[in-house]
Amino acid sequence: MRHHGQMHVPRLDVAGRPAPEPDDTGATDQPHRLPRVTSFRTRRSTLSSGQQATWDRRWPDLGMQARNDDGKPVVNLDTAAWFGRSAPLVLEIGSGTGTSTLAMAQAEPNIDVIAVEVYRKGLAQLLTGIDRAGINNIRLVRGDGVDVLEHMIAPGALTGVRVFFPDPWPKSRHHKRRLLQPATVALIADRLRPGGVLHAATDHSGYAEFMAEVGDAEPLLRRVEDGPAAAALPMSVQRPVTKYEQKALAGPDITELIWEKRP
Repeated sequence: MRHHGQMHVPRLDVAGRPAPEPDDTGATDQPHRLPRVTSFRTRRSTLSSGQQATWDRRWPDLGMQARNDDGKPVVNLDTAAWFGRSAPLVLEIGSGTGTSTLAMAQAEPNIDVIAVEVYRKGLAQLLTGIDRAGINNIRLVRGDGVDVLEHMIAPGALTGVRVFFPDPWPKSRHHKRRLLQPATVALIADRLRPGGVLHAATDHSGYAEFMAEVGDAEPLLRRVEDGPAAAALPMSVQRPVTKYEQKALAGPDITELIWEKRP
C-alpha cells in the first residue's frame, strides 16, 4: 500500500461523483447484482465547437456505447479487431478527463487501453488529447464499468484494471454503493489473466481501508507492495501526478493499492 501526501483529487469514477455533466448517459436503473451508476447529476453540458468536431470525426472509430439504443449491453467485444492488433489489454474504469489515461498509454505504446467513463464531456477531452498526440492505443467506452466487465470482456482477457479515485460514499449507509465491492473485485479477478494487475487509488482513508480489506479477501488476488515486485508487473503502476496534485501544498494522503492475480 503506497501513500502520498497530496491534495484532494477530483473524483474519476463511474459511480456518482460530482461532475459538470452528463447529458444522456444511457445508464440504467434496473436492479443488478453488482454496483451500477445510479446517481449522477442531470444538468446538461455541451461540448465546445472544437470538441464536437473532434468527437464527430474520431468517435465512430475510437468510441462506443456500453449499451445499444435498445438498452441491451454490447457483448463479446473483439478488441483485436477494434485496435487492429493483438496486445496486452488494460481497462480503466472511470477515466474522467483522461489525464492519467493519456500519459500512461503514451508511456506504454505496447499496451492497449480501454477507458470507460459515463460523462461525455470527459470522454471528449480525452478524445481531443488522443487526436492531438496521435495516440493509437486507446479506445473509449461510454457507460458503466461493470457492464463492460460483465458483458464485453472475456474471462482471462485483461492484463490490468485501473480504478483511480472512485467515489468513496463516505456515509456508512452508502457503503454498499461503493464500486469495489467483493462481487465486483471477484469479477475483475475473473477477467484478469494469471499475473494480471488490479491497481486502485483513493484519497479517502476510509475507502482505502475498505478496498484493502476487500482486495485482500479475494482468493484469486495477492497484494503487491511497491518496489522490485511492482516493477516486474506486466504493466506500469506508476500513476502520473495530475496538475491538481502538483499545485497542492498539503492535503489528504493518496493510497495506492496493487494486487496481481495468482497463477
